[in-house]
Amino acid sequence: MNDHITTAAADGVLTITMNRPDKKNALTGAMYEAMIAAIDAAEADGKIGALLLRGSGGLFTSGNDIADFLSSTSAIEDFPALRFIRRFAICDKPIVAAVEGAAIGVGTTILFHCDLVYAAPDAAFRMPFVDLGLVPEAAASLLVPERVGIAKASEWLLLGEGFDAVEAQRVGLVNAVVDKDRLHAHALEKARTLAAKPRNAVATTRRLMRGDRDTILDRMGVEARAFGAALKSDEARAAFTAFMAKSKK
Repeated sequence: MNDHITTAAADGVLTITMNRPDKKNALTGAMYEAMIAAIDAAEADGKIGALLLRGSGGLFTSGNDIADFLSSTSAIEDFPALRFIRRFAICDKPIVAAVEGAAIGVGTTILFHCDLVYAAPDAAFRMPFVDLGLVPEAAASLLVPERVGIAKASEWLLLGEGFDAVEAQRVGLVNAVVDKDRLHAHALEKARTLAAKPRNAVATTRRLMRGDRDTILDRMGVEARAFGAALKSDEARAAFTAFMAKSKK
C-alpha cells in the first residue's frame, strides 16, 4: 500500500485507513490508487466479508489534495478520484465508515455509498463543490436528494452549508453518534458482525436495497463530464487560485 493508505485484515474485516494527518488526510492520486487496489484485493479474498474505512489523526479526510488534483494530466474520466468513486460504488462487500473530524467533499459523498456510518460528536460534513466553481461527484446530485430531500440537498449542494454529526444522524446519513474514544471499536464490531453473516445473502440484499447500479454509474458519468467542463471555467480558476492562496497563509 501507499504510505498514506494503510490496511489491516482481521476477523473477516479489511480496515482501510487514510493516513496523512499532517495534510488533514487530503487525498492524492496515489492514495486513490492504493484504495482501489485494496478494494480489489478485498473482493478477491474469500476471508474478507466487510470493509471499514476510517481516517487517522482525529479526522476523516479534508477531500482532494487540490494541488495534486490540478496537476493530473489524465482525461476527466480517468482521474484516480473518479475511478475510485466508481470502484467504491460497485464494491460487492459491505462497507462501514468511522468518521471523526473533517469529512469534506468526497469525504462526505462517499458516505452515501456506505452501508453503515458511525460518527464522533466532532464530525463535520461539507460538500463545497459550488464554492470551488465545480459540480458534485460520486452521484451526489442523485443520492443526496434521494436520501434527505431536495430542500436539504439544496442547502448542502447549492449553498455548500456544513452540518454536524447530530444533523447527519437526524436525516439518516449516520447510523449513530459514538464517543470519540469508542468510535473505531464500535464501527469495527459492526463490520465484524456483517462479515460473519451469510455472504451471498448480504451481497444480494445490498444490491436490492441500493437499486440499479447502472443508474448510479450513469449519473457519475454525467457529473464527470460537467465536472470536467467546470474545471476549465474562469469561475473554477478564480476559486482555486483563491483557495491555494489562502492555504499558503
